[in-house]
Amino acid sequence: MKKLTFFLMGQKGHESLSHFLQLFGNENISFVVGAEDPNVKQDYYKELKELCTTNNISFFDRKEKVSIDTNYIIAISWRWLIKQGEAKLIVMHDSLLPKYRGFAPLVNCLVNGEKEIGVTALFASDEYDRGDIIAQRSTAITYPVKINEAISIISVCYKGLIEEVGKKIISGQTIEAARQNEADASYSLWLDDNDYDIDWNKNANDIKRFIDAVGFPYSGAATHIDGKKVRLVEAEALPDVVIENRKPGKIIFIEKEKPVVVCGSGLLKIISLVEDGSTQEMLPLKRFRIRFS
Repeated sequence: MKKLTFFLMGQKGHESLSHFLQLFGNENISFVVGAEDPNVKQDYYKELKELCTTNNISFFDRKEKVSIDTNYIIAISWRWLIKQGEAKLIVMHDSLLPKYRGFAPLVNCLVNGEKEIGVTALFASDEYDRGDIIAQRSTAITYPVKINEAISIISVCYKGLIEEVGKKIISGQTIEAARQNEADASYSLWLDDNDYDIDWNKNANDIKRFIDAVGFPYSGAATHIDGKKVRLVEAEALPDVVIENRKPGKIIFIEKEKPVVVCGSGLLKIISLVEDGSTQEMLPLKRFRIRFS
């Protein structure tokens, strides 16, 4: 019986499997299950499937029925219940647990300006992200940083964990794990399109971090012009000026055809702006008196 089954999604899943194959080959993998993600612009589903084909590994879509016959399952970026049978399920989670249990942890780490991001390998439990911790990897980051850059940075952490856990599984070593400290636990909520709206009452630096955190491969930070949804692709936080009748969301200056918008504190220069669902650049704007809402 082979030792491993993988349930994988996204760039992190693709890079982790690629690294595993470089280190250990395909002889210990029974099969890989993948899933498409309509919420991102590049979901790596095709690339993951091609990687399996190239390495003579059976690949299944999550909608297909599979029977687990391995000792271990490794799940990366997976969102659904896995019927693991007798196999031990190891989950790799985008945070340094017990902080940021739940959904979109990496995005929320960046929104909050965390100085360190990381990955936790843990055994699955009945309650999500509360299982015993096997190992962790972390890395410091500096801002500004975009989400696609952060994914590439954190993928190195995934590779380190795949190597550590993979060696133990293949060699038959006992995988030890430690209980989480509940006193340190926090949770990260799931996001939908309503959560992509910019709150112009916030500080310009916070808004800049938010724009970077929900950009490509995600839908992008949203705001409205005359009731029409638009997405901010690139922006720059600027020092504040004294405004006697401060109204966040209003354009105050135009600098080289780039609008500068009043925030709750600070100013934000919009460098790239597109219509929702489009890549068509909207700048320069046709008029000055615009309120983003």
